[in-house]
Amino acid sequence: MASDLDYPPQQVESAITDRLVEVAKDWSLAHGLCVRPPPTVIPAQAHPGNILATPVPVTLFPSPFPESCFKQGLAVQRAYNELYASISQDEEFLTEMVKQIGNSDDFIQKLWDVHLRVKAEGYVQSISLGLFRSDYMVHQGSAASSPGIKQVEFNTIASSFGGLSSQTTALHKFLNKQEYGYLGRSSTSSSLNLPENTCTRGLAAGIREAFKVYGPSKSSNAIPKCVIFLTQGGERNIFDQRHLEYELQAQASDDRMPIFRLPFSEIGDRTSLTEGDKRVLQYRPPHRESDTYEVAVVYMRSGYGPDDYSGDSAWNDRYQIERSAAIKCPSVLTQIAGTKKVQQVLATPASADSEPPTLHRFLKPDAASNTKAVADIERTFTNIYPMDTSAAGQVARKIALDPQQCQSYVLKPQREGGGNNIYRSTIPEHLKKIPEKNWDAYILMEIITPPPVYNMILRNGKLEKGNVICELGVYGTCIWDQNKATAGGANAILWNESEGYLLRTKGDKSEEGGVAAGFGCMDSCALVKDI
Repeated sequence: MASDLDYPPQQVESAITDRLVEVAKDWSLAHGLCVRPPPTVIPAQAHPGNILATPVPVTLFPSPFPESCFKQGLAVQRAYNELYASISQDEEFLTEMVKQIGNSDDFIQKLWDVHLRVKAEGYVQSISLGLFRSDYMVHQGSAASSPGIKQVEFNTIASSFGGLSSQTTALHKFLNKQEYGYLGRSSTSSSLNLPENTCTRGLAAGIREAFKVYGPSKSSNAIPKCVIFLTQGGERNIFDQRHLEYELQAQASDDRMPIFRLPFSEIGDRTSLTEGDKRVLQYRPPHRESDTYEVAVVYMRSGYGPDDYSGDSAWNDRYQIERSAAIKCPSVLTQIAGTKKVQQVLATPASADSEPPTLHRFLKPDAASNTKAVADIERTFTNIYPMDTSAAGQVARKIALDPQQCQSYVLKPQREGGGNNIYRSTIPEHLKKIPEKNWDAYILMEIITPPPVYNMILRNGKLEKGNVICELGVYGTCIWDQNKATAGGANAILWNESEGYLLRTKGDKSEEGGVAAGFGCMDSCALVKDI
């Protein structure tokens, strides 16, 4: 279908291209499809009031994406939500994961130490919120086989770009309706299958539901409740977060829900816990320090990497959040559940025929409701290996150090945020620079190589043309109650939804794909039968 349409078109008159660029730039600025400009584009001293914005890098056309793969990603998301909710409740399993990587990954060990400190005194909040995103690339084993998706990673903290993704879909729908007709009959609006994208609305609904589940004020003297967005200082991707914030406020129009942005570095200055066993988290906004709010939900858009923790005081701040009565998104255990090590253990086959796969620990295939979920999840797994001293790890180490074999692999640390991975020929040299005892903090993944498509990327006012590859992210929201799970109840999961998608695109020669890290761009799907 894509080839029949000659889509995206490669031969476009320069006057029409110029018009598309101008319309896309103005639409993006008018609708908040923006980021704060990087210093390489506009020096910080040129806008000391932090008042400027620049369009986010975006494709001029929605990229062709197999409809079957798109539907596969949406269909499996609820099963993935349930899986990671179950993992976050399994302390025994997570203990083993931390043992395997904690000695060589100080950040993960310190997160675990926060959990142990809270556990020693007892948790006061059993409910957790997950705003998840599962990322995939299209894989086709042979020309004769049907395409499917293979998982790149599963994100349990700061799963970003929901706000900008909805706006990107809206931009492409606008261009399709108003502008693509100038390109000729092959690319008119009737030719493109552009799916709806409700991720901003869905993610906001998850936070809204957690706010409801928190219940009435737990303070001795009832005070207004609020939601905290825990942020990073100097955040360039602020408009993505604002779209979610504004949608959340719109959903709460009949019932006021104060929302405040709190930099991670100001937790100690702006929050406190009430005395006694309730440990209510209270917040004092800087613009009205006489007011006090009870924090019902903490939504973390920071705290996912070591750079957010400047010292012991920052770790004590994370401890204060974790031990409080606020519903965390995510809790420390949910954050650890999202490490690459967990992904590797889930995907690695059992070492013995008599030993069930780790996935079956959380979703038992003998349960009628889980049989399809297990099969659907297993179909998304790709080849992932540990880098420890196990038999599988020794195989991985041999591959990683071999100048030829390593060309098909990526070495991944237990980090979020983009720009941390080691690719192909650079793997052996990287490993030689770090102590061998620290290798087990990594996992080795076979690189997924999706078929490239042609597109044009508008980045910092300049147009890049050529082949690109796409990465699909599917959002999910989940709320669960640890107490019900501990008691063996069947209703530990209180909320479980699949909530729209993200498409990120990069040049087919680029390794990393993070938009915020400066590698990829925003995109949306034009669904096709094949590519």
